Amino acid sequence: MAAYEWLLLPAAGSAMLCLLLVPLGYQVIARGVIFADLAIAQWAALGTLAGLYFLPKHTLAGAPVSSLIFALLAAVAVHLIFRRLADAKEAWIGILYVIGASLAVLLVSGDPHGAQALHRAASGDLLWASWPLVLAVATLAALVWLLAWWCPGWMSGAVFMPVFAVAVTYSVSLAGIYVVFATLIMTPLVLGTLVGKGSFLSSCCAIAGHLAAIGVSVAFDVPVGPAIVVATLAMTLFWFIVLRGFASQNLRALGAESGGSQ
Repeated sequence: MAAYEWLLLPAAGSAMLCLLLVPLGYQVIARGVIFADLAIAQWAALGTLAGLYFLPKHTLAGAPVSSLIFALLAAVAVHLIFRRLADAKEAWIGILYVIGASLAVLLVSGDPHGAQALHRAASGDLLWASWPLVLAVATLAALVWLLAWWCPGWMSGAVFMPVFAVAVTYSVSLAGIYVVFATLIMTPLVLGTLVGKGSFLSSCCAIAGHLAAIGVSVAFDVPVGPAIVVATLAMTLFWFIVLRGFASQNLRALGAESGGSQ
């Protein structure tokens, strides 16, 4: 058992990541800015890569300062797009994303280990999470849930985008772009939009998918990031089927009761 104690940190990181991102995902979907989060995540990853070359020792609670700066700049750009270019917002957000991705490729093109750096930015490596990053994500998750309790309307205000950019920065540093997007969107979209369930159940579903993927990654020596994406989708679809089945049973039971009372 002691041989697997090292998994406690990535497991805790996964749980905190889900608790942070899933509630934000509900607001992202409600605002119709689904691909804006991908663009911000890409710019956060670009900032991480830039930090490797220009600010290698400048970090804040485990995340590169450059990543935070780039993510906040992308959040400002997204805000301006929605205020002034709303008619073609998806096109402009797509441009923002592809520029960030292209700059990342150009930045590492002269580095023999550039491909590895790009892969890590996209897929992450949650198995080697660090305590400062996990604690930072846990702090942000607690802040998001406390704000939802004390001030439920905060997500619809102007403060949402800066908080979201900071959350994405630390999440990308911990797990990579793919995992962040999957965690942010999958369970809120399926269990929230299609079934009408709240953040807590969706967070639990996402955590189950993450933990299952970590187990699969360790057992079969496969990359943990793509495993989390696939496992989270599988877990989400499983609970979608289960919840729809329960809903159908309840409807049939209500129909039978109303028919019997007549």
